[in-house]
Amino acid sequence: MRYQVTRFAPLLMRSVFKKIFPEVSKQLHYWKNKAELIPNQELREQALASIQSKKFHCQGGSVYSVLAEDRWLDSIEFIVAYQTISDYLDNLCDRSTSLDPKDFRMLHQSMEDALSPDAPLKNYYAYRSDQDDGGYLSELVQTCQQALLTLPSYSIIQQYCLQLEQLYSDLQVYKHVKKEERIPRLENWYKKFKDKWPSLSWYEFSASSGSTLGIFCIVSYAMAGKADDYLAKKIFDSYFPFMQGLHILLDYYIDQQEDLEEDDLNFCHYYRDEQHLKERLLFFIKQTNKSIQPLPHRHFHEMVHKGLVGLYLADPKVKKLSNGKEVTKMLLQASGIHSTFFHLNIKIYNHFKGKAKEN
Repeated sequence: MRYQVTRFAPLLMRSVFKKIFPEVSKQLHYWKNKAELIPNQELREQALASIQSKKFHCQGGSVYSVLAEDRWLDSIEFIVAYQTISDYLDNLCDRSTSLDPKDFRMLHQSMEDALSPDAPLKNYYAYRSDQDDGGYLSELVQTCQQALLTLPSYSIIQQYCLQLEQLYSDLQVYKHVKKEERIPRLENWYKKFKDKWPSLSWYEFSASSGSTLGIFCIVSYAMAGKADDYLAKKIFDSYFPFMQGLHILLDYYIDQQEDLEEDDLNFCHYYRDEQHLKERLLFFIKQTNKSIQPLPHRHFHEMVHKGLVGLYLADPKVKKLSNGKEVTKMLLQASGIHSTFFHLNIKIYNHFKGKAKEN
């Protein structure tokens, strides 16, 4: 089936709800069944928890399958597998008994290998006591590798995917070490890039590194046979830092209360005050819209941008935040009518999915 990229939000939403989300659910069901068979209890619990609580990451990422045209199913298979690795490792690091950067680096080697079709599998658990996952992580890696092997242009665009992955993995290592080492490591890391992105703070640069959207965009274009060096670089420059930064800042925004209770690092806590947070979110919204204008299928990327705002602000966790209602109204107004459209549709979708579960 061929999806047509369109400027009309209702048509995209119909495709999302009727085709993309059901396929994501099907793929996640497969990985959930695999996770249930993991012999090690700790690894099994974290794998299952990541699928249970972070399904919407796969749903959001899989919207990029629209760009893959006839190969939208292949795109979803890659996106779900890669995002599942990301969410699983995030859980392992967040709830880890280890604070060893070597451990975190080795775990995230799996994400580099997933983007390197010829890379041999490794023991990604080499520096931790929990080892036996029954081949779960390796199968996720191989699923990604097999998808990329089908792309004739992948050797040309691979460097851009690996650059984004390196930023992501560095972030995950630095933010999960001993608490007293986290901020110094992240600040020193940002110093290497400050001249290129002087408008960012260290915590905004860190947030921008924590998204997988740029990778999904590049790979989906490649699935349609449209990715070359020129386009891959253009996507990299358009998505990093602002589109990816907006994505993760919104993610951290809705998780503020939860992270406070769990004593987890949250980049939104480093703004001077709530007014500063609002100003910077508005800045990222404005810069994201500006940075994606040169891309082909501009209206699609604009809808992803607006969809991010609508999706995250529709999360029930926003209700628990101080002034969550006020911030939601302000950001939706700044993002335009399509963000409000996505926001209302996601809330309705979540409501009916919740009712279906009750019955």
